[in-house]
Amino acid sequence: MFAVADCTGHGVPGAMVSVVCHSALTRSIREFNLSKPGLILNKVRELVLETFEKSGEGVNDGMDIALYHYDPKTKMLQYAGANNSIFIIRDAELIEIKSDKQPIGKFIHAKPFTNQEFQMQKNDLLYLFSDGFADQFGGEKGKKLKSQTFKEILVQNRNKSMDEQRQLLEKYFDQWRGELEQIDDVCVMGIRI
Repeated sequence: MFAVADCTGHGVPGAMVSVVCHSALTRSIREFNLSKPGLILNKVRELVLETFEKSGEGVNDGMDIALYHYDPKTKMLQYAGANNSIFIIRDAELIEIKSDKQPIGKFIHAKPFTNQEFQMQKNDLLYLFSDGFADQFGGEKGKKLKSQTFKEILVQNRNKSMDEQRQLLEKYFDQWRGELEQIDDVCVMGIRI
């Protein structure tokens, strides 16, 4: 199992949300023995909301996450996401597996998280990421980099080693940002099957 998660909030409140979410994720897998990503995220949300209610403080922050389970024998990928999609590149085609548009945390229209399956193939590339890369301001006009540009960079560099891809993403990000302040945490995880 792998995940990329991004908790909202800043400073001490943001750190507390991170600790609560991490604990709930660990408990969902170890204590409740869940293995399907959709069921895990449902339990994580339940545990997080329960913890916030017990604290007596109105906590409106939460977590966005892409969580997947991969079986190397069958090459079957199971995925669930809270506001965090994943990308798969097969040959030169980028396939986006969309997340549920809801966070882990308080949400008025909460529904069960969707457990999605995807049959992976040898040499497929899988990317999990936070929104920090695509949301960074920069360039000549100081605008957001955007998801489409992020996708194009990944597809253009798909034949390079994973370490080369990491270096190219870092270089592109730094050049794009220029003198502007980095506005968010950035996490990109890439895996070649």
